[in-house]
Amino acid sequence: MSPAKKAPAKKAPTKNAKAKRTMSDDHKAAIAVGRVQNKAVAEYLDGLEATKRGPGRRRTPESIAAQLAATDESIANTTGIQKLELFQKRINLSADLAALGNQDVDMGALEAAFIEHAAGYSERKNISAKAWRQAGVAAATLKAAGIK
Repeated sequence: MSPAKKAPAKKAPTKNAKAKRTMSDDHKAAIAVGRVQNKAVAEYLDGLEATKRGPGRRRTPESIAAQLAATDESIANTTGIQKLELFQKRINLSADLAALGNQDVDMGALEAAFIEHAAGYSERKNISAKAWRQAGVAAATLKAAGIK
């Protein structure tokens, strides 16, 4: 007779073994809503920052082009240090013009998405109207979003 073979012993589960977790459909939906709200708010705030106006008159491509033309005219009539400074001014104005052209931000669309999602975001993150105002959001936009 051959000795009976023992069946391999089963390993006992360890204390650190993690049970497989699954998210409920409600939880998945809540996460999706949060992502949409976050995206709308972040893009609007980024758009505000990109189109932020400093003190003084708003610079337009036309006003910068006029300054460039005046600078080119001045370059023709000067010499020495003044000419050097005007060359630098022309370089700076050209860079400003290029940067202004790269600000193709559709604030209307961003604001519409913000208005749709900001109240839910604000409630979820406990953000006050005062904080929104300090971030640069207009009072009329907050009112349209339902944030008081």
